[in-house]
Amino acid sequence: MLRKSLLVLLMCLISAYAFAAKDKNEIQVKGSDTMVNLGQGWAEKYMEKNPNAFIAVTGGGSGTGLSSLISGTCDIAMSSRNIKEKEIALANKKGINPNEIKAGLDGLAVVVSPANPVSKLTVSQLGLIFSGKILNWKEVGGKDEKIVLLSREVNSGTHVYFKEHVLRKNDPNGKEEFAPGALLLSSSQAIADEVAGNSAAIGYYGMGYVSSKQKPLAIAKDEKSEYIEPTIDNVLNGKYPISRPLFLYTNGLPQGLVKKFVDFVLSKEGQDIVLATDFVPINR
Repeated sequence: MLRKSLLVLLMCLISAYAFAAKDKNEIQVKGSDTMVNLGQGWAEKYMEKNPNAFIAVTGGGSGTGLSSLISGTCDIAMSSRNIKEKEIALANKKGINPNEIKAGLDGLAVVVSPANPVSKLTVSQLGLIFSGKILNWKEVGGKDEKIVLLSREVNSGTHVYFKEHVLRKNDPNGKEEFAPGALLLSSSQAIADEVAGNSAAIGYYGMGYVSSKQKPLAIAKDEKSEYIEPTIDNVLNGKYPISRPLFLYTNGLPQGLVKKFVDFVLSKEGQDIVLATDFVPINR
């Protein structure tokens, strides 16, 4: 009898804790590794202003975040790509209604070591390099050295965006793929670290990850176009050719703490954090 009473008490305590956790305003934000530092910046500032709220932010890739939203294991998905039709269909089957919110803009930087003499490439050259058709740096004005390709893994929104917009040049019927020898790394920071220590490497990631240890290349749409560097102004004015929006996805219109947090993200204070983390505010 005592054991049964203890079990009932334990269950009550668990239920009470779950209710209290919800009552204390806890939400889970998951997804894009490109956005994870930005998301953590938003969460830290929001919790500083609202001590009773708790917002957990984790990465894992855009696909992981959207899968978590669809499965009901996160409240907000961060994504550096648009949700796919098949993801929407799967979500709808599970009673989830993905709601898209543009939260910022990003220029996708293509980076090499500062020791690499190459400083500019066209989008076509990038496509040939990352698909394995250009294999040596000397083919694009560099040293006689085999190119080391670095890419985000396939679950990354950055990987998907780069493949669709650079390798396939926005052609929905394009079949180009990354070269089989490309090294698929789990995070933008991993690519940044590898480029910093490898003079033959080339990679790509959100420009917020660029430091003095990498050299971002100027990119041109084609040989007749101006070469443009990945800067905030060039993303905002649309000149930089590899730019993209950054999204938050919620289940339906935001409610409760989710709405309060999203409102903060879109406020001037939230967009100042976008700028401070080297992304581009949507309302600058």
